[in-house]
Amino acid sequence: MPAEQDARAEIGFGKGLPHRVLGCEDNLARVPARPTDDPTYSDAVTRPHGATRTIDPGVVAGILDEVYAICRDDTSGAPADYIPELAAVAPDSFGLCLATADGLVYEVGDTDIDFTIQSISKPFTYALALADRGLDGVAAHIDVEPSGEPFNEISLEPDSQRPSNPMINSGAITAASLINGRDAADKFERVRRCYSGFAGRELTMNEAVYESEARTGYRNRAIGYMLRSVGIIDVDPDDAVDRYFRQCSIEITCADLAVMAATLADNGVNPRTRERALSTALTERVLSVMTTCGMYNAAGDWVTTVGLPAKSGVGGGIIAVLPGQLGISVYSPRLDGQGNSVRGVAACRELSRRLELHFCHVTRSARTAIRADYSVAQLPSRLRRTPEDAAVLAEQGDRARVYELHGDLLFAGAERAVRAIEGRADELDALVIDLRRVGEVSQVARHMLDELQTELVRRGSRVALVDPDAKLGHEVSSLDPDDPLGRVFIDRDTATEWCENVVLDRHRQPGTRVGTSISLDDHPLLVGLDTADRDRLCTDFEMRTFARGEVIAERGAQRSGLYLILDGRVRVTFPGTDGRVHRLVTLSAGMSFGEIPMLIKEPFVNEIVAETHVRVAVMSPAVFDELAEQHPQLKLALLQRLAAGAYAQMDSAVRTVSANTENY
Repeated sequence: MPAEQDARAEIGFGKGLPHRVLGCEDNLARVPARPTDDPTYSDAVTRPHGATRTIDPGVVAGILDEVYAICRDDTSGAPADYIPELAAVAPDSFGLCLATADGLVYEVGDTDIDFTIQSISKPFTYALALADRGLDGVAAHIDVEPSGEPFNEISLEPDSQRPSNPMINSGAITAASLINGRDAADKFERVRRCYSGFAGRELTMNEAVYESEARTGYRNRAIGYMLRSVGIIDVDPDDAVDRYFRQCSIEITCADLAVMAATLADNGVNPRTRERALSTALTERVLSVMTTCGMYNAAGDWVTTVGLPAKSGVGGGIIAVLPGQLGISVYSPRLDGQGNSVRGVAACRELSRRLELHFCHVTRSARTAIRADYSVAQLPSRLRRTPEDAAVLAEQGDRARVYELHGDLLFAGAERAVRAIEGRADELDALVIDLRRVGEVSQVARHMLDELQTELVRRGSRVALVDPDAKLGHEVSSLDPDDPLGRVFIDRDTATEWCENVVLDRHRQPGTRVGTSISLDDHPLLVGLDTADRDRLCTDFEMRTFARGEVIAERGAQRSGLYLILDGRVRVTFPGTDGRVHRLVTLSAGMSFGEIPMLIKEPFVNEIVAETHVRVAVMSPAVFDELAEQHPQLKLALLQRLAAGAYAQMDSAVRTVSANTENY
């Protein structure tokens, strides 16, 4: 694959990515400015897509307020003065932002002030270089080891002659030299567009700062010529250093940096635009290097006290990232002896402590991968079974189980789930793994679950997934019972019905007739009546058929008859709050529907649909009403049987709920 084509795939220009990709011609809209009464202090939350609301007081905004107040009075340190334009900034500006991985930005202070990105640019140019040249191509020129030296030290690794890492100036200049493009202007434009993709808006370069850096950047030019002399860069060193000056002069705000950090937190996807700025694999590489090298010779102290991948810049900015959760940004120009923002370091340290953000802080997520598990005897499907089948499921239903998983499935969570399922494998005829509440599924977790399915099938268990979003990559449901990948369903109820069928197929008594069709005089509603009454009632029914998918009764339709199912299956449905139509119950031969509207003379409250080809016997409302006048005892007998059926259905539902209150 050509280098430029490879870059498009990694940086978000290729096909097959889960989000709409950022193309070279796209224009990203600038995030609207946030209203504030005090230009130096605000307390606002910027919602995804730019809408803003003021929080008063707001729990998270209140925490940021407190951290801001703690750090605001520290006026130690001084702005960088080796670049004249940087020395001219307002030294006591201070902004603090926290952006969540779903695009919400909490802000306090001077979050709208433009300043130049400076060395915070380094991880983003490194990302673009990785996309252009690949991991091995970049590693041949830049190492990933902490240097233990100041950011602008003129030194290289003694053996390889490579810069120690891409976060010091020598590594950053090398990364700038690796960017692909037709010419110098095109290469910088690709850098600018890369940064804009992370920020979610078009960024521009500050010409005054660039000219100031170009006039005074003798040390960086010396580094560039040293790199060229040892063959680490193979282009004009002036061109590489000039591009480095330009990238450092791109103008951003504290709010921009928060979104850029949140994009790294969200595996390279901008949480506001949903554009993919960088592939997941390269995002992991960039965050790893930020962890060990992003804070220069203060990296060890940073990792132990803050514990977040981070990068600082001499312009006064700092970004910090908690992968999968949030990004933090701080702007305050006063720097300490290592070139890091004094208030920025203090604010990040305080936020990490208060919010327990240290990446070594252990959560209990590995213990909660299984949200719930239960047998089909405890929580059956919504298919009403015949008494004979219901008895089999009551006795053997524990041989089929449903496992509901939730949260992100990484190795530890997947291991807990696999271990729990394996522990019951020999007891099960069938099982369902429900993945609808699962977020990210790591590659190792996907492999473990695939291997689990294969092993369960080998041991005689049938396996199905509830995975409408294909989180395990199974986009097609197999119909082969011996296929280790099993069946894939869009909802748990249908999968539970499948489980019940597996149990019934294995545990029904040999020779048991599975009834799918009956005659009218064999319908349970009429069985037990004396012959004369049964014959009399049979004449009051008319036969009707419905094609699969045909609506028998719409929700809100007036009563249309008492329906006795003689052949096929009927589904009673209701609209869910998720916009989908859900099954309330499925009825089969020997069952009835329409009795409640007939009795109370009210419209249908649910839609009735033919699930298969259906044959029914229908008693019209007029005939039903006439029974009371002409044959009161016959109607009473009919009502008694209808009431008994309704009671049995209610009793089954109550037993299910009482046995499984934790699942409701």
